[in-house]
Amino acid sequence: MFRNIPIVTKNLLIVNFLAFVATWILQQRGIDLTNFGGLHFFMASNFHLYQFVTYMFLHANLTHIFFNMFALWMFGVVVENVWGPKKFLFYYISCGIGAGLMQEVVQLFDFYFRITAQDPSITFTELFAIGQQLSTQLNGWATIGASGAVYAILLAFGMIFPNERIFIFPLPVPIKAKWFVCGYAAIELFSAISSSGDGVAHMAHLGGMLFGFLMIRYWNNHPNSQYNRSSGQAFFDGLKRNFERRHGGNGETNTHMHVEQGGGTSAEDMTYNARKKQNQDEIDAILDKIRKSGYDSLTKEEKQRLFEASKNS
Repeated sequence: MFRNIPIVTKNLLIVNFLAFVATWILQQRGIDLTNFGGLHFFMASNFHLYQFVTYMFLHANLTHIFFNMFALWMFGVVVENVWGPKKFLFYYISCGIGAGLMQEVVQLFDFYFRITAQDPSITFTELFAIGQQLSTQLNGWATIGASGAVYAILLAFGMIFPNERIFIFPLPVPIKAKWFVCGYAAIELFSAISSSGDGVAHMAHLGGMLFGFLMIRYWNNHPNSQYNRSSGQAFFDGLKRNFERRHGGNGETNTHMHVEQGGGTSAEDMTYNARKKQNQDEIDAILDKIRKSGYDSLTKEEKQRLFEASKNS
C-alpha cells in the first residue's frame, strides 16, 4: 500500500515520523527540539524565520502526529494525484506558513490584551518595547504541528470534490465533502472563541484553511498562472496517455503488437489487441464522463475501473 502513495505525500509522512522519533530520542537526553524548530512568538528571543517551516514537522505526542498524518494520507493522496507533486508541495508548505502567520497575529493580540489588562494606558506602539524586555519569558509561546497545512489539504479535497461522499466515524451515513469541510471549520471557529488555554492553535488551523481557500480561488481565477485549474484535467489526460502508451497507441489496434511469451499465434494477437482496444474505449468513456459531469458522477464500478487503470499505468 505504501508504495502506491504519491511521492510528496509519502515523503512528508516519512519526514514527519522521523522528526517525531528524533524529538523523542533527544528528549531522553534533555534536548527539546521545540526550542529550535517550534514557531516562537516573533517578540521572543528564540524566534527565527526558518521556524515558519520547521514547526510543521514537529509534534507534541503520538496522538498529535497520528491524527495529522492519517488525515494527510487520507486526503493528500487524492489531492496530489489530481494536482501533481510540485503544485501539491507548494500548496502544503505555503498554507503551513500561512497558518503560522495567523498564529503570530493571534499571539500579538493576546499579548496586547494581557498587557493592557494590567495597565490600560499602554498603547499598541509601546507594546513592542515591552515585548523586547520580556523576550525571554515569551519563549514559552511556541507552536508545533502540521495541522494548519493538513487542514488546508482537507479544504482542497472539499473544493476539488465537493459532492464526493465520505464516511466519517462516528456518523452512521456518508456526508458530502463540502459539508464535512464546513463542519470542521465551524468546529474550529467555535473552539477558538470558546476555548481558552487548551493548548490547541485553533486559529492556526483556520489560517491554513483561509490561505488554502484564497490560493485555490486565485488559481481558478487565473487559469494561465503556473498552478492553474487545468491541473486536475491534466491528471486525467496524463492517465489516458499512460494507458495508451502502455497498451498500444491512441486507442487504435496496434498491428505491430505481438504476444511473444508462449509464441502466440495471429489469432491470439487479434484477441489480445481487441481486448486492449475494449479496455481503452472503457477508459475513454469514463474520462469523457468526468470532463462533462465531474468525478462525482462516476459509479462505484467506474471509479474502481479508473483506479485499476491508474495503478497499472
